[in-house]
Amino acid sequence: MKFSEKWLREWVNPPVDTQTLGEQLTFIGLEVDEIVSAAPEMKGVVVARIVNIAQHPDADRLRVCEVDAGGEELLQVVCGAPNARAGLTTALAQVGGRLPDGTKLKKAKLRGQVSMGMLCSAMELGLSEERDGIMELPEDAPVGVELVEYLELDDSIIEIELTPDRGDCLSIRGIARDLSARNDLPLQSHEVQEVPVQTEEQWSVSVDVKSACARFTGRMITGMNPGCSSPGWMVERLRRAGVRSISPAVDVTNYVMQELGQPMHAFDADKLQGGIQVRLAQAGERLVLLDGREVSLDEETTIIADDRGPIGIAGIMGGESTAVDENTTNIFFESALFLPEEIAGKPRRYASHTESAHRFERGVDPAGQREALEYATALMCDIAGGKVGPVLDWQEPTRMPARVGVLVRRSRLARVLGISPEPEVVATIFSRLGISNETREEGWQVSAPSYRYDLAIEEDYIEEVARILGYDALPRTSPAHRPMLRAVPETVLSPLASKRLLVNRGYQEVITYSFVEATRQQLLRPDLDALPLANPISSELGVMRTTLVGGLLATLQRNVARQISAMALFETGLRFLSNETGKPDADLDDYLAADHGADQQSDAGVRQQNVIAGLVAGRRQSENWNAMATAADFFSIKSDIEALFDQANGMNVRYVPTDLAMLHPGQRAGIEIDGRQVGYVGALNPALQQALDLDVMPLVFELSLHALATSRVPRARPMSRFPQVRRDIALLVDESVSYQDIVDVIRKQAPTILQDVRLFDVYQGEKVEEGKKSMALGLILQEFSRTLEDREVEQVVAGIVAALAAAHGAVLRV
Repeated sequence: MKFSEKWLREWVNPPVDTQTLGEQLTFIGLEVDEIVSAAPEMKGVVVARIVNIAQHPDADRLRVCEVDAGGEELLQVVCGAPNARAGLTTALAQVGGRLPDGTKLKKAKLRGQVSMGMLCSAMELGLSEERDGIMELPEDAPVGVELVEYLELDDSIIEIELTPDRGDCLSIRGIARDLSARNDLPLQSHEVQEVPVQTEEQWSVSVDVKSACARFTGRMITGMNPGCSSPGWMVERLRRAGVRSISPAVDVTNYVMQELGQPMHAFDADKLQGGIQVRLAQAGERLVLLDGREVSLDEETTIIADDRGPIGIAGIMGGESTAVDENTTNIFFESALFLPEEIAGKPRRYASHTESAHRFERGVDPAGQREALEYATALMCDIAGGKVGPVLDWQEPTRMPARVGVLVRRSRLARVLGISPEPEVVATIFSRLGISNETREEGWQVSAPSYRYDLAIEEDYIEEVARILGYDALPRTSPAHRPMLRAVPETVLSPLASKRLLVNRGYQEVITYSFVEATRQQLLRPDLDALPLANPISSELGVMRTTLVGGLLATLQRNVARQISAMALFETGLRFLSNETGKPDADLDDYLAADHGADQQSDAGVRQQNVIAGLVAGRRQSENWNAMATAADFFSIKSDIEALFDQANGMNVRYVPTDLAMLHPGQRAGIEIDGRQVGYVGALNPALQQALDLDVMPLVFELSLHALATSRVPRARPMSRFPQVRRDIALLVDESVSYQDIVDVIRKQAPTILQDVRLFDVYQGEKVEEGKKSMALGLILQEFSRTLEDREVEQVVAGIVAALAAAHGAVLRV
């Protein structure tokens, strides 16, 4: 927000210079972004009046003006501005003067005509960014006076950055309140007097209780002078606030909004047809806005309408059909309260982030509508005259923002701030800020003023005390810390350990958005319904992710587009499912939820699951003369997963078939622990790879982080002094039988002397019938008390072969 320092000092005038004033504003939380002089550096620019004007004899676009600059004689000035005319009061840069851009004015000849200076536009004087002809000053402006003096340009323009919770400071009065409390000064009296009613003419208004409107005030002003213009002081104050002057009625509403913080709107009453209606838009209704754009209105938007249809979007922008112009003589002023929760998001929906919408989104004073209306009426009548009608004031008390009393305890304030201010000082701060307060034995009973939406809990009020006292007044203390040594079970493994292991194996961690594109999410996990966002920050981030793999693939795509195709990435974070899904996900279960809290449900219908996902693509080793150019494959990423589980727990990890469509039909597996699925691994489905326009084949995995949370406690085992015995067997089995199926049977059948099973060959081809495969296994046997005999070994091997034959139809290959 930008404002004039002089304007602010009319409300409160601390005995400090401009620089110190800016520091005070920053220290009370209203961060000053910039302080600049209101007067561009200029010299010899005075108020002047064009007395006579004639066409230049040798140039069609130039005219010769006789200008009164306050001297004894009129000055001849050649000018090409289209708005130059006899009787116009404007700005003249005299010979010997200097413009803000450094130009020095000299006596000149233009097409043979002498020019004793230059009639200036506001842009040439650094007072505007738009060139719309030479400056037009009020007729009563004193000729010959320096322009800097007349416009009171010995001023500073202060620009502050406000946090969204301080909507009350989007006005001169709001900023002045904080400054008055900081300097313990009273606000200057700015009482708004009621304007006497001069006519009974009024406009009918109906308000739908379902709309965003909680209060609506308005009144008619008739018989105004259509040829008037806004006074120079108002135009200049608006300019310093970054607001362009348009017309008296619009300027008045902008001026009141800048000073009091209440947005207003002026309708040309002669363009209204029937009574004004404040209601929700109907399907198919359209509106041409003041900026000329036509928008389609949705049924959740509150509009202002008449009998023809919409004439404005409530709290955002008016319509072109009822806009005031230079011929307007009768206006209807509107000053309303539109609830912030109903307005929020609408300006972005209609690409109309106006000053009014900016304030309504943050909340305006529910008690300020009538005051703003009276103030605007008085200003309008001073400028354009007219007869004032009675005030219409409709409100719905049940929808007004509630203000709840809070007890601020002395003990709590001292604990948070580290100091104990005098009770009188705290009470004064509250009073200066407009916070009603009553001193009690244990503290202060307070309640927020109507314009402070940000004050709700005890800490909010304590923060106000700290702000006004000044953070430099708070003592510097060293934090007290008493370390407590707590037992850390060896069976609990931190997620950091899994991250470190992957980093040590060449992975890099990435962090991606939890918000993702709905189309891509459907492409990856069509089996899961993504939760839509009610107010997404962009169309590409419209739903919550159901898998972390999407973010990794997007990272891969960006890197591939920059000729980087080899990488190993991982990410940890939450994925989001609906509570109504029944079982959370057949492919990624909430492993040991009762023990680890894996599945966090909320009343909002969202299930959150902690997962870790990884992606590998391209070469596993950096390019080197002695390194093989081996591309990552299913088994290389599977080895990384096995390393994670080997570090984490000693439970029975199994790789089982899965039908997850995201993965390659021939290179995918689900991961189980104790019969419960905790993740999956595999190559990306070629169809999906083509849809994502990827030249490399990525391999991905996703695991429940809680499946990696239980660590195996190391235990010492005795080593046998007796030799191992190895027996190799080759089995013919159906190609659908997995190694995991074979091992499960062997582990179940084998006695304690079987120490290990090693798969050292898989063969399909010549001499192996179609649909079968040969699996060669090495069985390692050893006893701890004696050397094994051949007879014992043969019995164990025979028992294993018999068990495999019964379970999977396996036969020995000879």
